[in-house]
Amino acid sequence: SDHRSVQALEKDLREWVKAWNEDPQPFVWTKTAEEILESLSRPMQRTTGAGH
Repeated sequence: SDHRSVQALEKDLREWVKAWNEDPQPFVWTKTAEEILESLSRPMQRTTGAGH
């Protein structure tokens, strides 16, 4: 699934852990590391130089 927030990712991971404990299965990442880093770079570019 596509996680739009840390809270959404945490919720899915907690649900996965609960299900995994009941019936062990591997967690399947659907994006590559490059895709994840690319999606993080867009918000970071917007905040770079924002005066923080």
